[in-house]
Amino acid sequence: MHHNPSDARLPGTPLILRTVSLGVPAISKTQIDQLGDRLRQGPVTEADLRLLDAFRRSFSSAYDHVVDVIRHELSLEPTGRPAKSTTSIIEKLRRETTRLSQMQDIAGCRLVVTDVLAQERVVAQLVKTFQASTVVDRRKHPSHGYRAVHVVAHVAQQAIEIQIRTALQHLWAELSEKLSDVIDPGIKYGGGNEQALTLLRSATAFIGQIEVLELVPPTPGSPSDVQGMKQELARSLESMIAEWAQIRRHRYGLSD
Repeated sequence: MHHNPSDARLPGTPLILRTVSLGVPAISKTQIDQLGDRLRQGPVTEADLRLLDAFRRSFSSAYDHVVDVIRHELSLEPTGRPAKSTTSIIEKLRRETTRLSQMQDIAGCRLVVTDVLAQERVVAQLVKTFQASTVVDRRKHPSHGYRAVHVVAHVAQQAIEIQIRTALQHLWAELSEKLSDVIDPGIKYGGGNEQALTLLRSATAFIGQIEVLELVPPTPGSPSDVQGMKQELARSLESMIAEWAQIRRHRYGLSD
């Protein structure tokens, strides 16, 4: 990315306060939404696929900036969360009523933390650092069982989603992905195999109970084995993930 001399970072100046030149889409919001309407209605043309891919790739500079800030200003290490593919974007447009210009998860990264207390601290740090941001708390209102907190940082008029998950929330999401890959893609959205949905609902309810206990300070003399419950659930989820990953490899020849 090209920087002007005036953009050079001064000692003690937070990275987020630098003036940076970030790429923005070459097409207007109206044109983006018109593209989304065409993709939603179909059929999909080669020209529209190329335009969608260009729009998707236009987020790369804003994404790099967000990851850079997280690493250098917050000393946290985001894990890679692949940008939505053109296929995933089209599927979401057809599944939901979201307009393409308002889609907040085209590009993003993920932070996995130990527990809900650490999650609260990291969310507060991100909101303070990225002042133009919004918070979506999927713990209060899980999305088909999915629990996490998303901070959407708005950089150069582009939304970059930062997922903050606890270790247990991340394991749940991994299991949901594996079940969706092997049994039915609809599982991620609350449809498909009822046994799989029941399993995921039970697991996310248990995680919610653990999160409540983590937020309540222990009182003297009260027995509490939150760590033991977490470890037991984590082992159970890890075992199921490994089992379904093996089924996935054998059935489709796909690696994780």
